[in-house]
Amino acid sequence: MFKYLLLAFTVVPFIELYLLLAIGRQVGLVPTLAMVLVTGLVGASLARREGGRVVKSWRESMARGQVPEEGILSGALVLVGGALLVAPGVFTDVVGLLLLIPPTRRFVAARLKRMLERKVRDGSVRVTTVGFGGFGGFQDTRGGPFAGGVFQDGAGPAPRPRQEGPVQGEVDAEFTEDKPRH
Repeated sequence: MFKYLLLAFTVVPFIELYLLLAIGRQVGLVPTLAMVLVTGLVGASLARREGGRVVKSWRESMARGQVPEEGILSGALVLVGGALLVAPGVFTDVVGLLLLIPPTRRFVAARLKRMLERKVRDGSVRVTTVGFGGFGGFQDTRGGPFAGGVFQDGAGPAPRPRQEGPVQGEVDAEFTEDKPRH
């Protein structure tokens, strides 16, 4: 993780600075600043449009009772792409634009999904799901840090295994309304 942070906060800014200075020497200060401003505005507009398209697609798929074609990972990549386009710089603009183009985004999302699945199988990443609206409580697929709804810092309860089948204490019931007798 440290190497990624080091890369993001030291190497990328040096690349950006180098590219901006090189472009500035070739075309001048004002066109370079205009380019940075225009890519920020266009990036914000593209991110908003593409994000809206992804959300609309999700809603339509859910209304039909289908799994959305583009998952949450794709939506997160649109958000990252938009943020990169708004950030000043040439390198981040190119990467941000690539993330907003649907075929490129699907390719990156598929690669990230495979990487995450591999890490979950290896046990280096733990997945915790939270149920809402009657869909169950906290469930930890590997006895992770949030088992049983209590954060595990060594002092909490032991992780519980994931429940398979019906929830304990579940009762099938039928209710009828009796008319009051007068």
